[in-house]
Amino acid sequence: MIPSHETFGGTWPFAPHFFDGNGFRMHYVEEGSGEPILCLHGEPTWGYLYRRFILPLAQSHRVVVPDHMGFGKSETPHRRPYTLKTHVENLAGLIGALDLREITFVAQDWGGPIAAAYTLRHSERVKRLFLLNTLSGYGRASMTLQTPWFQFIKKHHEAGTLHEVLGHLDVNALSIMKIIGFENSCVIDANWMAAYSAPFPTMDDCIGAIEFPLDVLLGRIQPYVQEGFPLVDNLKSKPAMLTVGMKDHAIAPETQIADFQGVWPGRPIVKLPEAGHFSQEDAPDTIISLIQAFVQTT
Repeated sequence: MIPSHETFGGTWPFAPHFFDGNGFRMHYVEEGSGEPILCLHGEPTWGYLYRRFILPLAQSHRVVVPDHMGFGKSETPHRRPYTLKTHVENLAGLIGALDLREITFVAQDWGGPIAAAYTLRHSERVKRLFLLNTLSGYGRASMTLQTPWFQFIKKHHEAGTLHEVLGHLDVNALSIMKIIGFENSCVIDANWMAAYSAPFPTMDDCIGAIEFPLDVLLGRIQPYVQEGFPLVDNLKSKPAMLTVGMKDHAIAPETQIADFQGVWPGRPIVKLPEAGHFSQEDAPDTIISLIQAFVQTT
């Protein structure tokens, strides 16, 4: 867990807040006022992924950026299940404690399934969804595991080396992000490297990052996703937009698009040809403008 007041050379200047109601110390940033924009990260990142987004969006909205259990400045409990269901339940606890309503989700990677599963079960609190390089899981698109990322996960899982490979994110976070699809090397400096490595000082601290891809590879995610299908109209009723970094090596862009169109036919899709899976790093200014336009017009 990162020290609470660490700013990484001033690149993360936001006051830390913590919620203890889920049985662990869950970190979040909260800036601005108005309707909430709730930004969700994925693997193996944390709220730092949204560092350029917070102040522009906070000019007109209450921006909340949590770190999932096992990531960023949140604690990494070792006797908890790291599943989609658990992460959704953790988020629900935080949203309830902050009494967030009329939520706009900005969600990337695992943030997409988490936001979708939450919306199914708590649709009265959600206004719209802005998705980035992710899936809802409810468009009945065929999820391929033939991407470079999942082939990497499969190879090391079958060889018994996955924990060793993903257990050293303190030194190989950048290499892992490049496998997943990170394009904008111009942003990399000592502060950037420190920020993405700091949550993972030991192998035990990497449990969240190890378990996320195994949820997909081993099919553990399926029962919880299936449980939500009877509620899918709660998701379909929300305005939504998808932005796809087309150099994504984790989730095939065509799968993202098919999933999105299966839930929200006719809703806007923006393709970013030079961005990868971490599109917030690759094209932040473009995406911020898209979010601002989306919330103003829906």
